[in-house]
Amino acid sequence: MDPLPYPPKCDPQRCSKSAWSFGHHSIEAALYVDQAAAHSWRATSQGPPGQYLASFRIHIVPSGSGRVYTCCDWEPKMRILARLRLRSRIRRHIQRIAGSKASVGSSLVAMWEVLHFAARLHLPQPAVWRVHPRQVLYPLQVRLRGSSDIDAFDQIFNFQEYLCLRELDEPNLILDLGANVGFSTAYFLSIFPKARVVAVEPDERNLIVCKANLSPYGDRVKILHGAVWSRPATLQLLKGAFRDGREWATRVSEPIEEVQTSVGVQAWDIGSLIELSGFSTVDLLKVDIERAELAVFGESAGSWLHKIRNICIELHGKDCEDAFFAALKDFEYELGYSGELVICRNLRPRKMCPARTALPVKS
Repeated sequence: MDPLPYPPKCDPQRCSKSAWSFGHHSIEAALYVDQAAAHSWRATSQGPPGQYLASFRIHIVPSGSGRVYTCCDWEPKMRILARLRLRSRIRRHIQRIAGSKASVGSSLVAMWEVLHFAARLHLPQPAVWRVHPRQVLYPLQVRLRGSSDIDAFDQIFNFQEYLCLRELDEPNLILDLGANVGFSTAYFLSIFPKARVVAVEPDERNLIVCKANLSPYGDRVKILHGAVWSRPATLQLLKGAFRDGREWATRVSEPIEEVQTSVGVQAWDIGSLIELSGFSTVDLLKVDIERAELAVFGESAGSWLHKIRNICIELHGKDCEDAFFAALKDFEYELGYSGELVICRNLRPRKMCPARTALPVKS
């Protein structure tokens, strides 16, 4: 977004600037203050699909006396934020209700809304809700009482973030890295009846529910208790230290030798997972591994990326985004976004221009 210009009479060297971030919008605002009061401000909201980076800028114009008026700064800013929050919440609430009708049917929409409000108000809830979305073949267990399961369910079945993947040619092998409680794996196994899935999940709490949700699919799915890394290793499991601290935010990291920890988890590299599957190529690589993509898409990625056909990934930060696209610099693909997901379809090696052969010089 191009920066908003200063007023013609403003000296940029004497202006006070402030910047802050907020949720799902990219905002840039200008507040012009003269000797009397603020006489104009404006804000715009935009951003590429699937990217939730925000940037706010307030330009404060000094008076002729050299004093910078900042008294009007916070009030307009908070009005902008409050309005955007309200609009965002209303829009997502409408989307969730519409998606709930499509995924679980009208008869369960009321129950779904009751569970959401009960969670927000910390009211008594059952420990588990058993529900059968229309997109999957078998019922699923959804943990309640503050669990992240209800939000993961929203993303996959109500907001239907994976809907665009239905266009893929019938895949044979899918790697689900960061399978959580198995919602995404169940979705893939249901919409792709010939597919086999290797699901990897490091958190033993999630793994118990994942196995229960995926057991009806039999040998079409292989569930591994572990993580994915740049090489085979034993990693440290970190719970409650990332994002909102709930089950879907469990991370892994290399253990620190000076710090003893009783929680360790086995990790595979993607090349090893492909060999373990018995297939030579991966038709869909789904990745949601809470910043471990920095290691996975590092220098070792070149040894297995040529075996991947399509990628669906959630990136956790600008550094993860840079590492991911740097790893794909030698590949061509069709780029798309769906909610928080980055979709790279039809991954193929980039065609290199043939080197020109110098013509012999006539003597």
